[in-house]
Amino acid sequence: MNFLPPTRERFLLAIAQEVPAERIAEIHFFQPMKQGGVESGVAVVAADEGRSADVEVREDPELALQPSAIAARFTVYTARYRLVLKGPDRGKWDASVIAEADAPLITVDAVVRGVQRRSGDVDAPERMGGDEVRAIVPAPDPIPSPERP
Repeated sequence: MNFLPPTRERFLLAIAQEVPAERIAEIHFFQPMKQGGVESGVAVVAADEGRSADVEVREDPELALQPSAIAARFTVYTARYRLVLKGPDRGKWDASVIAEADAPLITVDAVVRGVQRRSGDVDAPERMGGDEVRAIVPAPDPIPSPERP
């Protein structure tokens, strides 16, 4: 099992409650910000209806030119969390995951770079692939089948 800091793991699990882990192709986690006793974080999530074989497009630019790769579209979500670190509401946690668009993974990369540039974040967001997500997020319990006599 991969090690994640506790807040990152909590954020990942909150995302997986809204977007099933088997649909997640990748997540880009931006560096959390701490201000006034509150920590907040943002992630961009790309998901499809099943495990996509087109994820390797990002690894091989030649594949990006093929029509099947261009046609592969993913739902793009923005995930946010807010954790109160100090004060009477210490420990309060809020998270949201909102579908923003659908686009190919190449476009998701452009969006992530744009968010990074606008935020002034010098560190690149941490990318987590779908297989890494599924290695951390527990699989849902199967629906029990009715007992037969």
